[in-house]
Amino acid sequence: MKDLNRVIDQVVREKGIDREVLIDALEQAMATAARRQLGNREIEAQFDEETGRVQIFEYMTVVEEVEDSYTQISLQEAREKYDPECEVGDELGIPLELGEMGRITAQVAKQVIIQKVREAERELIYSEFIDRRGEIINGIVQRFERGDIIVNLGRTDAVLPHAEQIRSENYRQGDRIRALLLKVQKESRGPQLVLSRTHPDFVKKLFEAEVPEIREGVVEIQACARDPGERAKIAVVSHDPDVDPVGACVGVRGSRVRAVVQELRGERIDIVVWNEEPAMFAANALSPAQISRVLVDEERHVMTVIVPEDQLSLAIGRRGQNVKLAAKLMGWRLDIITEQEARRREEERGKILRLPGMDPLKVALLGRIDVHSLEDLSEIPVPKLCEALGLDTEEAEALRDAAKKAFEAELIAATSEAATERTEGGPEEAGPGAPPAGEESEPAEESEQEDEEDEERAEHGASAPDLPPAD
Repeated sequence: MKDLNRVIDQVVREKGIDREVLIDALEQAMATAARRQLGNREIEAQFDEETGRVQIFEYMTVVEEVEDSYTQISLQEAREKYDPECEVGDELGIPLELGEMGRITAQVAKQVIIQKVREAERELIYSEFIDRRGEIINGIVQRFERGDIIVNLGRTDAVLPHAEQIRSENYRQGDRIRALLLKVQKESRGPQLVLSRTHPDFVKKLFEAEVPEIREGVVEIQACARDPGERAKIAVVSHDPDVDPVGACVGVRGSRVRAVVQELRGERIDIVVWNEEPAMFAANALSPAQISRVLVDEERHVMTVIVPEDQLSLAIGRRGQNVKLAAKLMGWRLDIITEQEARRREEERGKILRLPGMDPLKVALLGRIDVHSLEDLSEIPVPKLCEALGLDTEEAEALRDAAKKAFEAELIAATSEAATERTEGGPEEAGPGAPPAGEESEPAEESEQEDEEDEERAEHGASAPDLPPAD
């Protein structure tokens, strides 16, 4: 074999593989090839740095009389040919001529070397990218496979799955792309790098790149929620009382947040102040809507947010987007109701409280299963009611029947009241031309006579009553 030093140096430069790893792979490959050629023997390969050649040694045991010529060598032959000072029982490495290895053996060695180089290269790529998970990666769109985008990162490729793409974005081959390195997975064909442009951490990393205060730890992004391509909310907090976290993220004339929005192709971003008090955080998270008050259920992580009538649609947002993102941002369930609905629920809770066996605690427990009125209580399944209040079946049925009777009585009373109002207001519905109640209408004959007199005056030029002469 020719000098391999030049080949090894070239592979080390091009592939970035450690020289020792490559030499070890070469030695193993040559030993494997020799075993296939010579059979299962004690064979070892050693690379000579000075000559740039690989030497193959077959190890044999020195004995007085040879019983197995493949594993033993006589003391006399060993001293004459290889080591004059060897003794019986020594393991002697006998060099083999590489010329004895045929063409097939050389091909096997080449394949093993290529395989070892590939394995070392894969391990190198894995080691390089495993520590970069969660970072933003820059690449070029290489090709498309069943909706996925294959991105060229230089030394290797990454995949941007269809599920991790923003629906409104379109790319062409050769376009530059930035994405979050989401996963680094070991596979038989090499490490698979999975990218994402929809993950909330992508927004965090974009702000980190644009806002020095975040990189320095002065401002921290506590939470992020996204509807990719549409809208996002981030909650920020400042660890320096002199630094406004929202202002730092927005930048001068909105320059910093504008850069992030441009990278996200117009995705709207709400920046709110994080607060450790859930009620205050809810008020910030639902921005720009204004809220009146918040009822907090710490145990279930549920909030009932009460807003003015004119703020309801703003708090909920288009297709419920605002409240959905606020709930994700907080990790709480948010129930948005108006002040009118809150008053109605308070009245209904009072009615439920008047039922036999009820107390404020039980009324509160019913609220946890979305029972806020007599009607709700009359329709709830008995097993669910038993579980919520700790009642047996008989008690639950009795409570539900009582709620049903009270609700029906309420309906009857409301119907009767409406009928009474219609009866009392009947004369007023007679129409604009009808005479007041208790008065008789003017006879038709007198009315016709007056009409005839008016027409006669009109024909003879009758005018309005005389007015005093002008001065």
